[in-house]
Amino acid sequence: MLLTNLKNHKYLFVITLLYFALGFVNIHFALLGFVCMFVPLILLFKNKKKTWCQGYCPRAGLFSTCGKCSKSSRKTPDFFVKGSMKWIMLAYFLFSLFNIISSTVKVGLNKMQTTEAVRILTFIPVTKHLPQLFEAENILPWLTQLSYSFYSMMLTTTILGLILAFVYKPRTWCTICPISTVSGLYLNKAKKTG
Repeated sequence: MLLTNLKNHKYLFVITLLYFALGFVNIHFALLGFVCMFVPLILLFKNKKKTWCQGYCPRAGLFSTCGKCSKSSRKTPDFFVKGSMKWIMLAYFLFSLFNIISSTVKVGLNKMQTTEAVRILTFIPVTKHLPQLFEAENILPWLTQLSYSFYSMMLTTTILGLILAFVYKPRTWCTICPISTVSGLYLNKAKKTG
């Protein structure tokens, strides 16, 4: 019911801004980003269409809002829409997920120290330690590792999406978004088998 009231709401982008702001309150709020991974898939399986992408995605709202400021008339390149770029982004996403899982497991097994740094493209450190308004105590180190890693991945893809929104059309990122690509694969397979 809540989602019905939010559909196509032009202020959904505030959720994205709030997500990144909450990272400064406490990095463990970054785990809320898993909602952006699982809710689209739940809606996809339920509705058999890209419900999340077509009206609920807060980052798409951010890209639409910011992209309107650039007024760019450049056409989205074909290799984004029909070509290899969506597969490159899916590979990056899977690599990032593998890196997130493996580093989290290593920290959980005491084979690695927690990396309390925000990174762009998995490797480029942006901060040594993200300032925290509220330091949580007695949190398992692997949860902190998972939080920083996930926050970093969300920040990277949001920055890429914003750059694309200013250079091309506002929702250019949506053409190569890994969630959209996976959803498209599922829908194509469902069409063939159904």
